[in-house]
Amino acid sequence: MASKARKALDENVKDVERLLDLHEQEGGTKRGRRYGLEVLNKSAIVLITAYWESYCEDIASEALAHMLEHAKSAVPLPKELKKQVAGELKGDKNELAVWTIADDGWRAHIQSRLMSLQERRNRKLNTPKSANIDDLFKRSLGLEKISDSWKLARNMPSRKCTEKLDGFVELRGAIAHRGSAQESVTKQQVVDYLELIRGLAAKSGGAVNAHVKGVTGKPLW
Repeated sequence: MASKARKALDENVKDVERLLDLHEQEGGTKRGRRYGLEVLNKSAIVLITAYWESYCEDIASEALAHMLEHAKSAVPLPKELKKQVAGELKGDKNELAVWTIADDGWRAHIQSRLMSLQERRNRKLNTPKSANIDDLFKRSLGLEKISDSWKLARNMPSRKCTEKLDGFVELRGAIAHRGSAQESVTKQQVVDYLELIRGLAAKSGGAVNAHVKGVTGKPLW
């Protein structure tokens, strides 16, 4: 079983696999640099980054909907999430704002809150680096530092994974904002990035599943 977000990611990255196939069809499989094909690699880097960001927002939304549906009351919600909501309501100029979460109103309030967070991130043009992803899950689900779960192998602890992710996202920024990167973008970088994102999605999904199960008693899948 897998989350809807993971199924969507797996479907999306078929576009990247297609770009890799085109690269191989045009340039073959022998060692050495391929000229005139770097645009495929650049396109793949941009797409992978977009799909990674979409996955994180999708799994956060899916998990929140699960929590709101299966939590019997606001009592078991994560402390961090309740603290944030309380702080926001305290700072609201409307003195009656607190009453919007009375009875079952907290469900609708928290759902609309996630949409506001996503809109705010889009306005600020935030990129899906590790710090921003940590912030997304903390603010939307009360899940602290999801990047700590990103241990992919013995030689890939979470620290190394975050550094690698941030490096690829910066590369995407260089491509998207300037049309080119200072260094050549290789097919191997695309393969490495795709493998990284698949691994991070698996670890993130597992952490989110455990989190919502702890809150509601029911796993996400």
